[in-house]
Amino acid sequence: MRMHKLKVLVSLNKPFRKNDSKFLYYRQFSAQPNYADYLQEQVLVEGRAKSRAAVLNRPSALNALTPSMVGRLSRLYESWEDNSDIGFVMMKGNGRAFCSGADVVTLYELIKEGKVEECKKFFQTLYKFVYLLGTYLKPNVAILDGVTMGSGAGISLPGMFRVVTDRTVYSNPEAQVGFHPDAGASYYLSRLPGYLGEYLALTGGKLNGVEMIACGLATHYSLKERLPWMEERLGKLITDDRLVIESSLAQYGDLVYPDTTSVLHKFEKIDKCFSQDTVEEIIEALEREAAESHDEWCNTVLNKIKAASPLSLKVALKSIREGRFQPLDQCLVREYRISVNWVSKKVSDDFCEGVRARLVDKDFAPKWGPARLEEVTTDMVDCFFIPLDELEPELNLATAIREPSM
Repeated sequence: MRMHKLKVLVSLNKPFRKNDSKFLYYRQFSAQPNYADYLQEQVLVEGRAKSRAAVLNRPSALNALTPSMVGRLSRLYESWEDNSDIGFVMMKGNGRAFCSGADVVTLYELIKEGKVEECKKFFQTLYKFVYLLGTYLKPNVAILDGVTMGSGAGISLPGMFRVVTDRTVYSNPEAQVGFHPDAGASYYLSRLPGYLGEYLALTGGKLNGVEMIACGLATHYSLKERLPWMEERLGKLITDDRLVIESSLAQYGDLVYPDTTSVLHKFEKIDKCFSQDTVEEIIEALEREAAESHDEWCNTVLNKIKAASPLSLKVALKSIREGRFQPLDQCLVREYRISVNWVSKKVSDDFCEGVRARLVDKDFAPKWGPARLEEVTTDMVDCFFIPLDELEPELNLATAIREPSM
């Protein structure tokens, strides 16, 4: 396999002087290509016989998605879909993460600088890519080796094949930073067994690769050590047949089952508590369960919920419940409305406050507004879901020419 990169060649054969005009000329000349190179190298491309692979390449940031990364992914996948010489596509991450989601610190800084429109553009591009992936005409494989959070799940789970490993750690921690599960999360979380989706959305609870297989979020499981063999096998395929690709993935896969400590063995309690109509009732059910069963798991879950933004909790629950009865495109349109409201601070500053507390200042003491669940009114929650006004365009997806395969 050969990884294609654009590189700027700098000659170091001759020493330069600080005031050397020739040096200054070349430095100025090469500044723009260097920047373009940097943006392009955030998503690398591997070419194979009949396939292409996009490699997320911000390992120091756990491959968190920037606007330029999402734009490049969209352009690559669109061009690969139109290229008859390409039979299928892949996506993977460089380093110890597949993708930790959106680069929310960058979004936080844009909001602080008054560049809210750039945030909206990011969400438009991201959600359109999620829809592209969910309606993709060619087989596509995502290798979720390592951390897979938030939007990192959104750019992979709508696809055809999702390979997880013994290093995979999946979560939707958005409510803990004053946001909401987005990038298609209200679609796939709402379709998990029972009320597991509500549990994951409200607590930010983690699943490992085995658990993702068991609940249907992933299609194949492989030990990390076998991935090079799997990728080598896929790279040699001359096909666009999904059955051939599936067979190749299964060849290096493993049959696995959740261990006795898995949260999936708590299904009865999850359904009993998270099937309640409101966040307040969910908390009351967990408190009763904790008192009756003396199960420390209930207290752990309660602490996670109580640490989240009260407004985010109610918005997330309503979004998951609506998503259960909507197709992918309608879920993305609704999620875009919610995201626009968060970054516009029309109701609350919780998104910026959550990012500040957990990722910027790291004092882990967010001052949520409203601070308590009982202070969150129905009108506050409903504001996130109503259609955008005529001056604020809705998310425009290509539903007329693309039909979801999910």
